[in-house]
Amino acid sequence: MRVSAAEVELLCAYFGLLAKWNRRLNLTALGVDPPTDEAIDRLLVEPTAAVHAVASNDARLVDLGSGGGSPAIPLKIGAPQLHLVMVEAKVRKSAFLRDAIRQLGLAGAEVENARFEQLLTRADLHEAADIVSVRAVRPDRQLWNTVLAFLKPGGRVFWFGSAGLLANQVSPEFTLASTQALPGSSQLIVLKKID
Repeated sequence: MRVSAAEVELLCAYFGLLAKWNRRLNLTALGVDPPTDEAIDRLLVEPTAAVHAVASNDARLVDLGSGGGSPAIPLKIGAPQLHLVMVEAKVRKSAFLRDAIRQLGLAGAEVENARFEQLLTRADLHEAADIVSVRAVRPDRQLWNTVLAFLKPGGRVFWFGSAGLLANQVSPEFTLASTQALPGSSQLIVLKKID
């Protein structure tokens, strides 16, 4: 995993913003002030390691349940060609995400303050994403229907978490593309939408 000095600077700035906002707003339960190894691994290292799974022709990433901005913001930093859409239902968390975009100067990034199911009628999001990233969202039928609606044929889901949580929960419209062990007990599970 190669990370440029400019990317490290942006990742550190993002983590600093997260720590500052987390004092007033519960963005993450992980220890960010002072930072713990677990917080750095989960919030920065894991999504940065996942950048290798982003193809050079991938153009759009939709992150569901963006919360504190990870994995979405580190993925965007590592793959700046991606147009990033972060979907977050909570107003105050959406305010943080907008501030992070502004402070970090992330061009081609936006926040949708809505439940992801509410965006299913948006024509501009229908089958528009090359990648949908998911962390800390329960994998139920409603989630898979939403992901299917957002993904292009052949698009991929980046699932950050436990393979055990996905057992018997993956929609039959997906095939397993790859798995990668991440720091700690997490995995990056990449699922591909069947064409």
